[in-house]
Amino acid sequence: ILDREPAGGGEPFSVFETGAILIYLAEKTGRFLPKDMRGRSQVIQWVMWQMGGLGPMLGQHGHFALYAPEKSPYAIKRYRDEAARLYNGLDVQLGKTGAYVAGEYSIADIACFPWTRTHNPQGFTLDDYPNVTRWYAEVRARPQVQAGLAIGKFVKAPFDEEARRNMFGERAKELAERK
Repeated sequence: ILDREPAGGGEPFSVFETGAILIYLAEKTGRFLPKDMRGRSQVIQWVMWQMGGLGPMLGQHGHFALYAPEKSPYAIKRYRDEAARLYNGLDVQLGKTGAYVAGEYSIADIACFPWTRTHNPQGFTLDDYPNVTRWYAEVRARPQVQAGLAIGKFVKAPFDEEARRNMFGERAKELAERK
């Protein structure tokens, strides 16, 4: 993102990577990230968990199970098993906190929620994870989440050939070959 009005003024400030963007925006607005050290640490740990585990593993499972032109049973099983392990970890955590990933609604929930939205196409049922089921419904019902979901309705699947080339790196390969 490019923050054209950074806190403290000055030149526009660029931030990349989802977790870094979420932390930056939470710090700038004073929302969705506790100020106390323990609460802040809990939220950041779960944002990192999403970035290093939930997102990449659900992304890999989704790629191999839904989009790969040649199906690889080994890859599908490998990433499905890892995704199931992560769903279970999230379910256990939500059972401990009772509400949201790190207690209060935070950037940890904002980071994790979009990845859990792919459960149906990826062949998962949230019925296996009762705490995730409850959390998913609560997060999805938030008015701001509803507004965000409405914006994303323009994305259509299946992908046409150009979208597939862009999404799976073939376009990048074509551009690199031109140099």
